[in-house]
Amino acid sequence: MKRRLLQLLFMMILGQASAQQQMTDLLVHYEADKGSLNRFYTIDNSPERRERLKTFNKDYLQQLAAVNFDALPAGARVDYVLLRRDLQEQLRVLDEETKEYNQLAPWFPLSDKIYLSEKERRRGEKQDAQALAATFREMALSLKEKSKQLTATGELDIHLLRRGDAIAKGLSEALHSVHTFYNGYDPLYTWWAPAPYKQLDSALKSYEAVWAEKIKTAPGSKDDGSGIVGHPIGRDELIRQLQLEMIPYSPEELIDIANKEFAFCDAEMLKASEEMGFGKDWHKAMEKVKNSYVPAGDQPEAMMKLYNESVSFLKENKLVTLPPLAEETWRMIMMTPERQLVNPFFTGGEEFSISYPTNDMEEADKMMSMRGNNPHFSRATVHHELLAGHALQEFMTNRYKTYRHFETPFWIEGWALYWEMLLWDKKFPQSPEDRIGMLFWRMHRCARIIFSLNYHLGKWTPQQCIDFLVDRVGHERANAIGEVRRSFVGGYSPLYQVAYMIGGLQFMALKRELVDSGKMTYQQYHDAILQENMLPVEMIRSILTDKPIAKDFKTTWRFYKL
Repeated sequence: MKRRLLQLLFMMILGQASAQQQMTDLLVHYEADKGSLNRFYTIDNSPERRERLKTFNKDYLQQLAAVNFDALPAGARVDYVLLRRDLQEQLRVLDEETKEYNQLAPWFPLSDKIYLSEKERRRGEKQDAQALAATFREMALSLKEKSKQLTATGELDIHLLRRGDAIAKGLSEALHSVHTFYNGYDPLYTWWAPAPYKQLDSALKSYEAVWAEKIKTAPGSKDDGSGIVGHPIGRDELIRQLQLEMIPYSPEELIDIANKEFAFCDAEMLKASEEMGFGKDWHKAMEKVKNSYVPAGDQPEAMMKLYNESVSFLKENKLVTLPPLAEETWRMIMMTPERQLVNPFFTGGEEFSISYPTNDMEEADKMMSMRGNNPHFSRATVHHELLAGHALQEFMTNRYKTYRHFETPFWIEGWALYWEMLLWDKKFPQSPEDRIGMLFWRMHRCARIIFSLNYHLGKWTPQQCIDFLVDRVGHERANAIGEVRRSFVGGYSPLYQVAYMIGGLQFMALKRELVDSGKMTYQQYHDAILQENMLPVEMIRSILTDKPIAKDFKTTWRFYKL
């Protein structure tokens, strides 16, 4: 009987291992196949590319449906649910592209002939050079007329304008691809096409410029005086994206969470202010902290000192495993003045980019940069950007479960912010000035939720967001402008700014469940997270607690009590 039970147990383990490998293989093949297709069908918004990707994603949904979900262990179930989510989302995006492309078809006459010539070029087919040259001339003339019509129209919304701009760019790329392949190599093409090509290339560039200008003046694009023009996505889209990110809270609830965390920061800020002798006037205390900046040229050395303190603290408290190679191979660069317009503070990863003034910046901007990057503020963020934050994340995701590609800012930024919270709890700040520096950043994360969601709900303007950062958090105005510009026109997703604090709170809630309960040590907990690669935190919870999710999984984890 005992032998029979052992055999059954062995067969069950073997079956789970086989099912796990099946999911791993599927993910590896999916990423490789997607890469092959994206390298072959390179023209964005072309009908050929779009239809091929639809077929591709539907095919993988069929392959996924053939997997025996009930035989999968917890980790493979997570992979199944997330791959299905991503495939369905890709199909939704492609359907949206189809709808918008069809609406815009009249604005791109003869585009089908350009797409066809690019398709034939990929396999070296002989072109009818005389006919192609005629197409180039005809399309160039048509686009000049369309440019006038586009300038005059006010019927296209921001989504169609962005799509039109992308289609125009894709056509330019297709045209260039054809010309560089045949010109100088094919005698007939070289005889007929160069002059018409130049006409069409010039017409497309001018047409692109009109689309770009229309985006700036699209409905809802009015400059409120801040110089920042974005486009709120609205409550319904916020909720859809929150569900996709597995965050079961409404935008209003997330703002309530931020305000509750803000109240904690306010109370702690007053304590630090009183210790510094400023009573309840924490703005004066923060002013003193800002003026602790180091001289120009000394910032790299100051950051290295903070890094060494941070890493020593991690090791002394046995908080996480730091691979020697991860410590060895991160490096510094200085951030350019152009990047500082959207990244007023340093950024990190394997490459640690230091934001500090350069000689050709205006005097006022120099001072705001130095004050905003003082050592007490930076104390909170060196470990956020390096170890055990982004640099360690980057190192580990390149080495563990590399078949997973479920990137989410709630893991990326949430993890780094979690370390700011944990080191606060572990008494890493050594003085009231240090505490003010760390509180500044925690207040900043709260503020990001409040201003970004209010903006996308249509309640706040960019200028109100800037003023809120200055008045409520204590930002230098130039830095506040940079933060808001980064949030709304920097290419980040609408939920990116929300993800810092909310992701951090998810990791804190899971820490209470696993570490505070005595089930894991800090080191075990942190190492386990990093070895699962990037996942929504609720999915990490399923794996670490060994509670397999259902096939029809819907996000339900209310990790924060309101």
